[in-house]
Order: sequence, then C-alpha cells, then structure tokens
Amino acid sequence: MEQKTKRRLPAEWEPQYAVQLTWPHRSTDWDSEPGLYDDVVTCYLSLAREIASREPLIIVTPEPEAVISLLEERLPMESLVRISLLECPTNDTWARDHGFITVIEDNKPIYLDYRFNGWGGKFEAGLDNAISRHLYDAELLPEGQYEDHLDFELEGGSIESDGQGTLLTTAQCNLNPNRREGMSPEQVEQTLLQQLGAERILWLHHGALEHDDTDSHIDTLARLCPNDTIVYGEGCPEMEEELRALRTLDGRTYRLLAVPAYYANFLIMNGAVLLPLYESATDNERAMNTLRQAFPDREVIGIDCRVLLRQNGSLHCCTMQYPAL
Repeated sequence: MEQKTKRRLPAEWEPQYAVQLTWPHRSTDWDSEPGLYDDVVTCYLSLAREIASREPLIIVTPEPEAVISLLEERLPMESLVRISLLECPTNDTWARDHGFITVIEDNKPIYLDYRFNGWGGKFEAGLDNAISRHLYDAELLPEGQYEDHLDFELEGGSIESDGQGTLLTTAQCNLNPNRREGMSPEQVEQTLLQQLGAERILWLHHGALEHDDTDSHIDTLARLCPNDTIVYGEGCPEMEEELRALRTLDGRTYRLLAVPAYYANFLIMNGAVLLPLYESATDNERAMNTLRQAFPDREVIGIDCRVLLRQNGSLHCCTMQYPAL
C-alpha cells in the first residue's frame, strides 16, 4: 500500500511550476495620478521578463489582447513561449494576497482558496477574491484538488513557511479582529496549523511599517530562507529582539541577516531571487550583497520597484508562486 504523506506548505525556495502576476489596468488605483500607470506597466514588464526567462509565468488580466500585444513588443521570444494568459476581471494587482496558497499532500497539490476582502475590508476586492477559482477552472495549474476556504481570510503575504513545519507570521495581521471576528487566538492558530499542515507558528508582535494597508504582512518584515536563516528589514529594535529569541525546531538560533526597510519583499524563484530596488544606491547595493549571502546558489537580480511603493506594496506582493511536484 502506498504510504500517505502529510500535508505541508512548501518553502518558497523549493522548485516552482510557475509564478502568477495579475496585470495592472486603468480601472485600478494605478491610474490615480499622472504617469503612474505607465510606470507600473514598465515595472511589470521587467518582472515578466525575468520570471519568464526562468520558469512559466501566468498573467491574469481583463485585457488579454492589449497585454499580449505589449508583451510581444517588449519581450524576447524565449520568454513569450513560457507565458500563459487568463482573461479575468480584477480589482487590483496584488497576486500574493488573492492567489491560491498551495499545499502538498500525498505528492499532489491542493489549492487552498481563502477569502480576500481587501485586507480586512479596506478596499473593494470581490473580483480579486474570485480569481483563484477562475484560474483553477482554466486548468493552467498542475492537476490537483481545489479546497474551498472562502469562510476564512488568509493572504499569502501574511505567512512564511520553511517547508518543514514552521510558519512565521504577525499577530497584528492574523489575529486582527478585521479578519478574525469571533475567533480566539487559539482557534486561529489551530485553524492555520491544520489547514496548512504545519507543526508550529512563530508569532511576531512588532515591526509595523508606516502606510501599511496589510496590517503588517510578514513578507515586508522578515523572511524565512534556507539554512535556518531569516532576512529581515531593520529599523524596529523590538522586532529584532523577537527574532533573536526565535529557535528552530531543534532548538538552535536562526542566522539573522538585516536589509534596509522594504527590501525584505523579494521573490525567490528557480535559480534566482528578484530583489526590489528603490532610490538609495547605497541601500540597493547593501541589500544585493545581503541576499547573495542568504542565497549563494542563486542569481540575485534587482528590479526597480519605486513605483510599487507609491501604492504601498512591492515586488513579492505582486507575485504568487506555485510549487512543482
């Protein structure tokens, strides 16, 4: 008899099948000021070029013809052949938070569809909340099971996994009454452990950034990385103290690597790490060097993400990876 394998949430650095982008359009906040839309499209083209040169890319858009035309004009053929488009209405572009959270069980993917309501009801998100079901029905992902969790809000940017049973998250987000009305902290923790197949959750209680609509998503603050490493955005002594107190499952301290604030929002891919770059050349270079320490076996590629900060997000927020089997 074939032995069943326990459910688990893969680490981002494990092999990936594809990455999802949800493309900007003029009916989103990206057209709220002059030049903003053109700048964000330029950023997304850079993301698409780097992602599709290494692995399949799925682009969700309500305007497939316009996006195809733009991609054909700006991207090389070797990237274009790895891109699939899903025509779908969207509210916004933050794929990390409306995309599937994918666990593996019995060597098959299970696509967990959680409710996304604009980070605790701050923004209209009904169209984005329906994207994952459209994606599953379009059969653009590896064959797997769809699992409906639309009665529970969980955004991909709010959790980190090491693939071995440890989750890292923040209390400000995942215990927030705007997401967890009527649930005790113990109920929230048990729900996350059961549905994501984890053994434990490491909770941070400090580190909130200014103008953060997400209520302190962990992917802007601290990231689990290979070899018991945590890369974190510096600037909050209380959060740094919490990180120093964390222990691995076998009781050791984590190796902590600091980057300037907002640089922790990087994407780990097959063979590469995409790092957001901003105004400061000094901070950019320092973050690049730190990521090379954390990922010595991967190419670290900088992407100009200054425009993404103008809508209070960054590179990791725009993407969602899907694991390979």
